[in-house]
Amino acid sequence: MKRTELKRKTPLRSGGIQSCARRKRCPSCRVMFTPVRASQAVCGEIECAIAHGQSEKGQASARKALADVDRREIKVRKEALKSRADHLKDAEKAVRDYRRTYELSIGSGCISCGESQESILAAQGWKTGGAFDAGHFLGKGARPELRLVPSNIWLQCKSCNVGSSKFARKGETVSQGFRTGLISRIGLEAVEALEADHEPRKETVEQLKAITAEYRAKTRELKRAAA
Repeated sequence: MKRTELKRKTPLRSGGIQSCARRKRCPSCRVMFTPVRASQAVCGEIECAIAHGQSEKGQASARKALADVDRREIKVRKEALKSRADHLKDAEKAVRDYRRTYELSIGSGCISCGESQESILAAQGWKTGGAFDAGHFLGKGARPELRLVPSNIWLQCKSCNVGSSKFARKGETVSQGFRTGLISRIGLEAVEALEADHEPRKETVEQLKAITAEYRAKTRELKRAAA
């Protein structure tokens, strides 16, 4: 019996890949094309290959850039929604952060109880937020006009700042100890001048922003110098 010659309808290509490979859509120009190799991702146009290569390599940086934009937009929106009270809190925190950082940098102890940084760290270093705060000599509730005055803000241990008498000077309350410590630092005349200062202070939002920026910059400078 004579055998019939077997003829392939789809001849093999080199490498074993058929010429009628499944068509794809180019991700760059969106035109349908037939790949000539299994790994071909775009059509044969050079512009499409370049664009695809750039997009593949730049995906991570593009995602990061978009995230940065989103964070900046969120920050701007939050800033726009802030009230004067919010800006006042920002300014107070900036001044207090600076005063705490400065006092720590020159080796000051607690203004109220007189304990050194070393003894305070040994006794209170475990506390959340650290062992040191920046406390107001004349409280911001009774004397709001002195809320942002640097000479009214001094280094306190965490215990004294919350009003605990555990580390108070012998025979004195925390506030009395604060005054005693302040007199030893700046003198009685300066303390009495601070106590007599009733000048109204009503900073505008722009002034509060400027105070916040100024003292944040001062704090960064102190930290850089200490590093």
